[in-house]
Amino acid sequence: MNTGVQARLDRISEDGRYLVIPMDHGITMGAVDGLADIESTIDGVTSGGATAVLTQKGIAPRVHDHKNGAGYVVHLNGSTTLGPDENDKRITGTVEDAIRVGADAVSVHINVGSTYEREQIADLGEITTKAAEYGMPVLAMTYARGPDVSDKSDPTAYAEDVAHAVRLGEELGADVVKTSYTGTPESFERVVEATRLPVVIAGGSKGTDRETLETVAGAMDAGAAGVSTGRSVFQHQNPRAITDGIAAVVRDGVDPEAAAKEAGLTAEA
Repeated sequence: MNTGVQARLDRISEDGRYLVIPMDHGITMGAVDGLADIESTIDGVTSGGATAVLTQKGIAPRVHDHKNGAGYVVHLNGSTTLGPDENDKRITGTVEDAIRVGADAVSVHINVGSTYEREQIADLGEITTKAAEYGMPVLAMTYARGPDVSDKSDPTAYAEDVAHAVRLGEELGADVVKTSYTGTPESFERVVEATRLPVVIAGGSKGTDRETLETVAGAMDAGAAGVSTGRSVFQHQNPRAITDGIAAVVRDGVDPEAAAKEAGLTAEA
């Protein structure tokens, strides 16, 4: 691995474990709860143990003074909930843009199996090529989403499609891949085994504290390298506390109930 890539990966992780809080949702959903005062949220999650935060490039001036030494990832594509299809992610920045605003890594979202798969594959391939010129790591958010993707109600079948998605990320030159949790540790093992890259799970929509921590624990039991979870953290009533709980599971292998207690969370909240 390129020395620059490894050095920058170390800035967004801790001992090979990742706890990234994406907050690029402002482009998708607007200034929702947790993002209007994004400075306070960034301060809270990084104080709670996040290894990195992730935003679109324009938010960079609001990030650096509040990230408490954590890493910074700039996301390079997006879409909105107001548009005709949220799966149609379009390029919003370049690797050079990310470097100019002080990023330690870049990220790209791709929906494998969607109508837009061809364009997004090409986008990811171009970005990994350009990023390699600068020793800049790429976090590929590789989701299995489309009409022929297996239903999540069948974790075994769904895991095959998710495994395909993460392998695609490695094939195209990414350094870390993010994807959906398949529902059980047993099924997610298939996903982790499909690539030699670190695999982190997405958080999805906000659930209870117990659901969040149990999902994280299941993924870690299956061999995941961590999490990249947004809404379940930045829309939490106490972003620092839920981040602290997740960090205990990811970093120290603490069971969900004990992690919730240590973080001062109500496991059923």
